[in-house]
Amino acid sequence: MMTRSSIRPSTAPVAVIPVTIIPVTVIPVVIVAITFLASQNPLAADEIVLVNGTRIDAEIVKETADAVFVDIGQDVLKLTRSEIREVIKSDDNASTDPDALDYAANVHITDDLYRTADLSPASLEEQAQRLGEGVVLVRSPGGLGSGFIVHEDGYVITNFHVVENETQLTINIFRKDGAAFRKEKIEDVRIIAVNPFVDLALLKFDPPEGMQVTVTHLAEGRPVREGDAVFAIGNPLGLERTISKGIVSKRNRAEGGLTYIQTTTQINPGNSGGPLFNDRGEVIGVTNMGYLFAEGLNFAIPVQYVIEFLKNRDAYAYDADNPNSGFQYLEAPRRVDLDPPEFLKPETSTPDVPRRAVQ
Repeated sequence: MMTRSSIRPSTAPVAVIPVTIIPVTVIPVVIVAITFLASQNPLAADEIVLVNGTRIDAEIVKETADAVFVDIGQDVLKLTRSEIREVIKSDDNASTDPDALDYAANVHITDDLYRTADLSPASLEEQAQRLGEGVVLVRSPGGLGSGFIVHEDGYVITNFHVVENETQLTINIFRKDGAAFRKEKIEDVRIIAVNPFVDLALLKFDPPEGMQVTVTHLAEGRPVREGDAVFAIGNPLGLERTISKGIVSKRNRAEGGLTYIQTTTQINPGNSGGPLFNDRGEVIGVTNMGYLFAEGLNFAIPVQYVIEFLKNRDAYAYDADNPNSGFQYLEAPRRVDLDPPEFLKPETSTPDVPRRAVQ
């Protein structure tokens, strides 16, 4: 292999090396290639921290959703995700693309305003840092709820009951500022589609110029099993960016003609419309209800309903002039006299019956 010394000016007479051996047009290319190789730092390596505390300094050559492959010199070592606590990539191997996600592989962006990917498992703390900016607070004059961003153009999923009878909506996005988060309020929020039966709504805001929107990934086709670890991020009672974790108690609890994910994850007023994540950080459901006086009985709308809602969003398009599009009209006053009016009473005829003589 050639080194930098191999391209230094030679002290030998020029006649020793015939000029015709290396064409002039190739010389710049060769020099650039050698210089590039020599500029690489052979000592740069990634650091993998295992769950038992062992640290491995080696170059990561491949990553999948289930494993990491590292070059240890004589061989390539396979480490499963369950063995890894943390992966610290060197600056030389870090992505230069600001939109690239080092924890997402096989990202698939659909035409239906959502995306999927193979996400690497991580601790709850890491997940909160990854996903915190993708969960928003939805506020209206009548109350507040949660939501999550599904598209970089500013599309947000929430519950229908969060925006029911409301048109003046705002969204609070929590932007990462160093180690903390700061709140950014967006005033112009529009309702795009609603499905009252499934309790879903699609909102839209225009991201400010220069804002990098964090988009959540939907767990399309990912099986949900009883006992799976899950967590929710939301704004219960206005307590912003609250994280709670639990397990899937029942993957398909029937209620009112629909199936829900039953979970022990705490869901309180204000959590409605927020995401329920699996341990990879994929959205598996939309939190929407729980029992006030029961512990650990909470429910989420399965993500397959969300995907069908997005795919058929034109059928659920919001129209302020359509009574089926989210407006709920007041009931007519109840009648005080429950008996039918006289003119509606059926006419009755009494047959002639001879009177009995009084004894």
